[in-house]
Amino acid sequence: MDYLRDPDEIYRLSFLRIEVEADLSRFDEGERAVAIRLIHATAMPAIADDLIFSNGAVAAGRAALAGGAPLICDANMVRHGIIARYLPAGNEVLCNLGAPEVVPLAKTLGTTRTAAALETLKPHMKGAIIVIGNAPTALYHLLEGLDLGWPEPALILGF
Repeated sequence: MDYLRDPDEIYRLSFLRIEVEADLSRFDEGERAVAIRLIHATAMPAIADDLIFSNGAVAAGRAALAGGAPLICDANMVRHGIIARYLPAGNEVLCNLGAPEVVPLAKTLGTTRTAAALETLKPHMKGAIIVIGNAPTALYHLLEGLDLGWPEPALILGF
């Protein structure tokens, strides 16, 4: 079979294809870099049309990462999608979805396991980066918790 086998060339061409297929013109330099990574992760150039960045979000995320902030994920799938070698300070990546206390807590709270898992990570939230990529109930639970005074993260990535 004839196909490209060189990983460096595959990588290069993947990012070149993103540049050609996605409209990235509305993003500043930092947002553009994030958008490109998200497109690469999803293989969906059209996702660029749906991305919204708060003012200062990219700078806040970079500063948090550089300062060693943990990343808190809603699901193991998301946690495993984070490439550790790109984390500048050996940042911890946390997901408590499989923790034994999560199922009973979810029943007590009357919510999903992902929301309960996020609740168990409250002690790690101050200044953290929260990554919600799979479970909208986790994002809603986080927002409700922030309204109730939970520790404030540096950045929330919600998809």
